[in-house]
Amino acid sequence: MTHRFDPTSLREYDIRGVVGRTLGAEDARAVGRGFGTRVRRAGGTRVAVGMDGRVSSPMLEAALVEGLVASGVDVVRTGMGPTPMLYYAEAMLEVDGGVQVTGSHNPADYNGFKMVLEHRSFFGEDIQDLGRLAAAGDWTMGAGEVSSADVMDDYVGRLLAGYAGGAFRIGWDCGNGAAGPVIERLVKLLPGEHHVLFAKVDGRFPNHHPDPTEEKNLAQLKALVAEKGLDFGLAFDGDGDRLGAIDGMGRVVWGDQLLAILAEPVLRAEPGATVIADVKASGALFDRIAELGGAPLMWKTGHSLIKTKMKETGAPLAGEMSGHIFFADDWYGFDDAQYAATRLIGAVRASGRSLTQLKDAMPVLVTTPEMRFQVDDTRKFAVVEEVLERLGDEGARVDRTDGARVTTDDGWWLLRASNTQDVLVARAEARDQASVDRLMAQVDAQLALSGVRRGVQARH
Repeated sequence: MTHRFDPTSLREYDIRGVVGRTLGAEDARAVGRGFGTRVRRAGGTRVAVGMDGRVSSPMLEAALVEGLVASGVDVVRTGMGPTPMLYYAEAMLEVDGGVQVTGSHNPADYNGFKMVLEHRSFFGEDIQDLGRLAAAGDWTMGAGEVSSADVMDDYVGRLLAGYAGGAFRIGWDCGNGAAGPVIERLVKLLPGEHHVLFAKVDGRFPNHHPDPTEEKNLAQLKALVAEKGLDFGLAFDGDGDRLGAIDGMGRVVWGDQLLAILAEPVLRAEPGATVIADVKASGALFDRIAELGGAPLMWKTGHSLIKTKMKETGAPLAGEMSGHIFFADDWYGFDDAQYAATRLIGAVRASGRSLTQLKDAMPVLVTTPEMRFQVDDTRKFAVVEEVLERLGDEGARVDRTDGARVTTDDGWWLLRASNTQDVLVARAEARDQASVDRLMAQVDAQLALSGVRRGVQARH
């Protein structure tokens, strides 16, 4: 028996597709067979399985479990919850790997799988390997057993172990995603006053799209914070691994700004430690980490890549512009928006200032949004290479960690190819709008030399 996946579904960091079009029960079964085979061949016997709140998740989870069991591994079902709860189960239960059925922050008709094997990210070549195993039907055989574990209360308890956050008045927007039940339990145990929006899990996302990095999705949270005069607001994506925040004035505190706040208590406890951020992060963040006595490290975008780099460098903290925040000092090194929320409350308290005052104190820079535009998959990496070659000839100041990040007297601009879509990503940051315009003119000039134009904005 063999299986062929839709080639678009095997992504760099996970498996993802449109249910009924590029992803279905047979694919879930094949993921189970392939992942179970990898577990068995690594000497493992048990896998934890969780799922988010999408309408298609129970169907895909059932088929995934069938595939895992048929490959001869035992399955521990942890039920519906955020992706980090499954990562927590994988870290704490006696299992050899974990799979979460999740469409992350994608639209309601998407779904997919995030995987971890022996406490390490399962990505890149690992995911391509599942495709090869399926195409060859090269799967182990067996008859595993299925059991269930209710880990939510343990997980919530662990989120609060060592909590040092004090009492604030906070708004929480769960976006009808999988974080809802965890946040409801968490706020009952936290000091302070808490107002929760959209905690009911609903895979149709009736109130707003569950992606807190897009400001339009924070409108209801801003209204709540303003109406009740709250200290700040927190928001979660569809599967609870990315955190968004607004201050008491309704201003967005972006991913790199959250990391600057979170870094302060971490570097007080671990002077000189490495703090990692992705190439999209503000120059102000890297300056701030250095100012706090830390060692800033710019790394490639992608949660699996960041987690891997953290293990390699022993960094206690890392983050991405997209709101993935990773703690390894008093946590397990994975991205967890629920845990990051508790640590943020603690960092605000430790600062002796409000989140609004912390935002006020940050350097005022003009930053473009992340511009994403369609470029054919066969061309996207080549365009970046051509740009890098020309910049090298010109003697520009270029960081090649992940695409081209170019520093000039005005500020910096970035051009990189997305690992997950047929998209190029551009961004620029400077002291004022005129400088940003000059930077973007450089981006456009480079693109034009490669026969590309910043066209219609691509959807995530």
